[in-house]
Amino acid sequence: MAKFAIFFSYKPETWDRMVMKPGERTTAVRQLAESAGGSLEKLYYMFGDRDGFVVLDFPDSTTAAAVSVAVSSSGAFSHLETRELIDAEDLPALLEKAASARESYRRPGD
Repeated sequence: MAKFAIFFSYKPETWDRMVMKPGERTTAVRQLAESAGGSLEKLYYMFGDRDGFVVLDFPDSTTAAAVSVAVSSSGAFSHLETRELIDAEDLPALLEKAASARESYRRPGD
């Protein structure tokens, strides 16, 4: 399974609905992830440019993209940004592949 972070910001009207009818969102996010064959690791809210983010496991990037599109289409968010996460343990293999690829790469203008 691949791990993804989805950063989000709610629209003002979404915050309004949540203030008027508070509820716990973790269950809804977990159910969505599981319906797509994934799982929820954690839901966080935060201060700053974004309202929060979720860490999810999905079988592949196509599944993560499909969930992102489904959530975005709800109209409840002003921003949704999906990022695949790379485990620190996977970095050496990634760098090894980068070194191999760099051997055949030509910079623009070379």
